[in-house]
Amino acid sequence: MAAPSISHSGTSGSNLAFEDYSLYSNLSDDELLQLAIERSLTDTHCNTATNNSTNTSSTTNTSSITSSSNTTNNTNNATNSATNTNRPPHHRENRPNPSAKNTNQPSCSGHNPPPAESTAHYSSPNPPSEEPPDPKTFEGTISRFMTGSGKRMVAYRRTDGSLVYMAPEPEEEEEPLFKAIRTGDANKVRALVMDQRTNLMLPSKPGWLAVHQAAWFGQDASLHMLLSAQPGMVNKRTARGETPLLVAVSKVQLQCAQVLLENGADPDIMNYDKETPLYKACERNSPALVALLLNHGAATNTRCIQGWTALQEAVVRNNVEICEMLLKAGAKLNLTNMYGISPLFTAAQTGQLATLRFLLKHGADINSQAADGATALYEAAKNGHENIVEFLVSQNADANKPGKTGLLPLHIAAQRGSDTIVSMLIPATSKARIRRCGISPLHLAAERNRDDVLETLIEADFDVNAQLSEERTKLYEDRRSTALYFSVINNNIDAVRMLLAAGADPNLDVFRPLMVAARLGCIQTITLLVEHGADINACIPTHPTTFPAVYMFSMKYLSMFKYLLDHGGDALSCFDCVYGSQTHPPIKTTRSDREGVRSTDLPETQTKKGIQFCEMISVPSICRWAGPIIDVLLDYVGHVSLCSRLMEHLDSYPDWRNIKEKAAPPRPLLQLCRLQILQLVGHRKLKKLPLPGSLIRFLKHQEMSLDDD
Repeated sequence: MAAPSISHSGTSGSNLAFEDYSLYSNLSDDELLQLAIERSLTDTHCNTATNNSTNTSSTTNTSSITSSSNTTNNTNNATNSATNTNRPPHHRENRPNPSAKNTNQPSCSGHNPPPAESTAHYSSPNPPSEEPPDPKTFEGTISRFMTGSGKRMVAYRRTDGSLVYMAPEPEEEEEPLFKAIRTGDANKVRALVMDQRTNLMLPSKPGWLAVHQAAWFGQDASLHMLLSAQPGMVNKRTARGETPLLVAVSKVQLQCAQVLLENGADPDIMNYDKETPLYKACERNSPALVALLLNHGAATNTRCIQGWTALQEAVVRNNVEICEMLLKAGAKLNLTNMYGISPLFTAAQTGQLATLRFLLKHGADINSQAADGATALYEAAKNGHENIVEFLVSQNADANKPGKTGLLPLHIAAQRGSDTIVSMLIPATSKARIRRCGISPLHLAAERNRDDVLETLIEADFDVNAQLSEERTKLYEDRRSTALYFSVINNNIDAVRMLLAAGADPNLDVFRPLMVAARLGCIQTITLLVEHGADINACIPTHPTTFPAVYMFSMKYLSMFKYLLDHGGDALSCFDCVYGSQTHPPIKTTRSDREGVRSTDLPETQTKKGIQFCEMISVPSICRWAGPIIDVLLDYVGHVSLCSRLMEHLDSYPDWRNIKEKAAPPRPLLQLCRLQILQLVGHRKLKKLPLPGSLIRFLKHQEMSLDDD
């Protein structure tokens, strides 16, 4: 790998002051070492050498050092790999220093030799060894970082930012006894233990004694020697409260654990997370360790800091063998953690069928509830464990126990979209209990766009017109109540089609689904709703208007607006005005002109009768379309009078004057006849009239000549 290039001209400490040491984290060990070498050579050589000779010498030396440093680092990396395995948590690894001393130091070539006190220029393959500054007396900054390969580096800089020293961070020397234990040198351990000068109670790190070291590395022979020489340290604890026994169990060192227990280790001493060796053995899923600890009297029902027992940990690992040993030793089935969760609940939550069967076989309560009211069946449905749900239902688990939100397992499965689980729970769930919940699974399936679940529920004869309870309706600002509303507001046309085909009533919500579809501009949904009887002329009780409320959301889309008028929308009410030709009061609006029309932003006038159409159309975001809107409306009315405000709009734009003339009496006879026929027959029965197609199209306001057929 090519070494990073360093400029050999004009290099100074000030240039280094702005370098970010985070850049070094992406360099390899070889590159970092080469960088340090080149900077050292540059600082000592370039300030005194001439241009040509010095550059040639530097280039030659750098090339030589690059080749050698790569070899040196490869050797070091191999050494690190050999010594890095299974480091105890309180022990820092020993790394060889890549800077090796070299006495082969030829003099620097050049016309001007460097001063005597300057460091000589080395052409030896290995760089000179330099001692790092004393951190206690060094005036500057000390930076530490890690290379991409994991090597820790340290850099010393002066206050001006210039680099003084950079090398791998020196590691503390490992104590001989700890090193002998780590490498498995039993003879060395024996010699050191017998040496009167060796203090066996001296830790290498906070609380980490030689006995912990032996337990960690599985050196049972060394452990036996240590305990024979100093029995008192059998239960000594580390900085994290770990005894040698807990360390051995954590590393699944069975022989060491046996040696410790035979030498009086207490099997119930916990670490600072209140984890006992038995709990840790279950966590490590080791039946042999569990058996060993139980044979030495380990307590079975001790709780960890979160209230978990050893049995719950064994259940999570789905280890029936360990569960059986614990029960025989006195473990209790229904102990709960701090959240009220029992082992049975844990098995259902994590999908562990084997241990779930075992617990039920030995008398666990299948319907026990956690602190939030959830049962094992509820939790299995929430997590999508189909095999667990199937088994619990077969064992008559109660599917009608709600959680704290009042939802049943069926609700949760529908919300999650688990069609298979929904099918399992439907027969086990009471529809009367669902009604008492105030919400149907249909609502949740529609809200989350779970179309498969929605279809399954419809086929199971769930009421498609079920409404949310008053309490649940209040949770929504728009006071929605039906599953159809959820599907419409999600713009889920397939779900809307399914619900309508199953008999959903589109007129049950306070704010009608048709208005929602118009606000979304979805003509396909509007068509479905109108075809299934949606009331086009409905108003909003909380925000009354003198005209159909759906017009507020459709006037910007003239094709949609015309479709609603074609299918029975009331156009005549749009021309009713209490002011008539008189001057209208100023319009008061509470919304931004940039926003679309919303029911909460209407002008405030005539509160008893409601908002008038002329006031609605005068809203700044609508008035620009006033002419075309009035023009469309005139096709659906007979003799009408335009109020002064509508006249103002038509006078505001020259091209709209013909619309005003269109409204002037008398209206065409064909128009009056069309209106009369539609009033007598109705829009839905037009197709059944024995009339020519052209006449039917005329009655439907489709712009075609009567002479076409």
